[in-house]
Amino acid sequence: MIELYRAAIAGGLLGTVVMTTILRAASELGLTRMDLPFLLGTAVTDNRRRARIYGHLAHFALGLLFAVGYAFVFDATGRAGWAIGMGIGAVHASFVATTLVNVILPIIHSRIGTPETGADEVALLEAPGFMMLNYGRSTFLVTLLGHMAYGATVGWACVNMS
Repeated sequence: MIELYRAAIAGGLLGTVVMTTILRAASELGLTRMDLPFLLGTAVTDNRRRARIYGHLAHFALGLLFAVGYAFVFDATGRAGWAIGMGIGAVHASFVATTLVNVILPIIHSRIGTPETGADEVALLEAPGFMMLNYGRSTFLVTLLGHMAYGATVGWACVNMS
């Protein structure tokens, strides 16, 4: 059983690299304006350069943590694999795009705008909006693809590395 969780952590590291690459490439190609490491990093600093560093560190730490959660689901169901991981990744992306960035994150992130941000207030980050549409029409699809690739990688690792 411990091998499953070790494999998940290795898959989480690799999956985070894959997802981060997909998200960054999509941003550079103009498919989205979302910068997830920047979004995470600005929760702890308003210095843009440092925010990117802190954000990448947080993103990778969360990638490892979520991999353990995925392994827990695999362990509890007795099933693992890239397809199941991809499905969990789709649920994960949907939660991120609807609840996490619009409900939970603004509570703990003082620099992100919300629908209630007044005209006299200046937020460092624009409110993502439902399905993160304020960051571009393709943002949810990019997020979905990235999280599905992450889940597939973790699922593959759990089957092939444990």
